[in-house]
Parts: sequence; structure tokens; C-alpha cells
Amino acid sequence: MILLSQILVVFFGIFLITVGFLMLLTPNRIWRILNKAASTPLIHFGELSLRMIPAAGLIIYAPHSTFPDILQILGWFMLATSIILMLLPRAWHYAYAQKCANMLSPYTIRLIAPLSFAFGGFVLFACL
Repeated sequence: MILLSQILVVFFGIFLITVGFLMLLTPNRIWRILNKAASTPLIHFGELSLRMIPAAGLIIYAPHSTFPDILQILGWFMLATSIILMLLPRAWHYAYAQKCANMLSPYTIRLIAPLSFAFGGFVLFACL
């Protein structure tokens, strides 16, 4: 179980770094994806369900990591917010995604790409 959790956390870190590259290289595409968040029940529940997988990995693997408290808090935060968003009306989640998409231009998405690199790198560093 610990090994599976570690693998999930490593994939999560790699995913964040990959998203950073996509933000840097294709910010318009990322903006369109953000704009579609929670737009349908399938997308809404799909994205939240998928988000729970690395959250569980973070919670389970945290005691074995370099930064157990941080990974534990991050995992529980991701899990709790996913559950809350599942219980709230989907329209609220969609409206929030629309608000965020409107605040972030493709240029801004490109500027914040290094944050995704840094976060993914931190997750990998804490895990390996």
C-alpha cells in the first residue's frame, strides 16, 4: 500500500510538472480547459473523483515522506475540498471556474507556469 501511494504521489508530481509545461507552451489550450471545468456533470464529478486519487496517495504516503506534515495537510485539503465541491451544486463550481478563467488571461497562465513546476518538484522531492 505504501509503494502504491508513493507511485501515485510521484505521478502527481510529474503531472504538475507536465501541466507547467503545457501552461508555458500552450496557455490558450489550458485556458479553454479551465473554462470547461465543471461544465457538465461528467466533467464535474470526473475531475473531482480523479483529484481524490493523488489526495489519498498523499495522505497514506505522508508519514514516509521528507515533509510528512505538509503532505498530510495537502492531501486532506484536496480530499476535503473535492468532497465539498461534490456536495455543493455543480453550478457553483462551474461559476467559480468561469470567474477564474476570466481572471486569468493566457499570458497570465504562462507567467504562473513556474509555480506548477515548483509545486511538482516539491512533491517529487518530498517523495523520493
